[in-house]
Amino acid sequence: MHIEPGLVNEAKIVLSYATAVGAFGYLGKEAWLSIKERGAVSVAARSLLATLLVFCFFEVLPHQAVGVSEVHLILGSTLFLILGSVPAAIGLAMGLLIQGVFFAQFDLPQYGMNVTTLLVPLFAMAAISSKVINRETAYVNIKYAQALRLSLTYQGSIIAWVAFWAFYGQGFGVENLSSVASFSVAYLSVVLIEPVVDLAILAAAKTASKFKDSSLLNTRLFNA
Repeated sequence: MHIEPGLVNEAKIVLSYATAVGAFGYLGKEAWLSIKERGAVSVAARSLLATLLVFCFFEVLPHQAVGVSEVHLILGSTLFLILGSVPAAIGLAMGLLIQGVFFAQFDLPQYGMNVTTLLVPLFAMAAISSKVINRETAYVNIKYAQALRLSLTYQGSIIAWVAFWAFYGQGFGVENLSSVASFSVAYLSVVLIEPVVDLAILAAAKTASKFKDSSLLNTRLFNA
């Protein structure tokens, strides 16, 4: 997710530092709990895998600038289901940072906005997942409707954050409203694609059930 440079000026961009600190603070708490549950090696390995995948998503998969930001196939719900919320969050934050440092330095001033826009929706999706997916259901057995609700939560929250930054930075003028609307409509197409990708990857995962105890996978993937 890449907010257009200049959308929020230097005076206002300070808010993004605060939201990013809050997101990282919450991630730190969740990471500590995850380390106590699965161990540091497992969390680190899954986070590294997530980082590599996110970097590939950003650099290899098609993306298009539309309105106030870019439309990406981020596959946040896929990362969550396969690797877990903490590795997915670390992967999103690190993949975004690596891309900015080595390939898109012009994006670095917007890092606070971009990382907030990616992480907070992920935390929201993780929070509602227990309501969407019954505790007796392993993730490899979820249905399309459940995958769709996860994707709608994640992608809808991303749209909301992008709109917030746009209105915060540029106000409610006609041109800005049009740009936000263009981005929102284009980005909703991701919601149609992501659940299909989720189910395809989960179907493939079923054939690898012998790895259900692997430290590289989310425990919930194969276990209720």
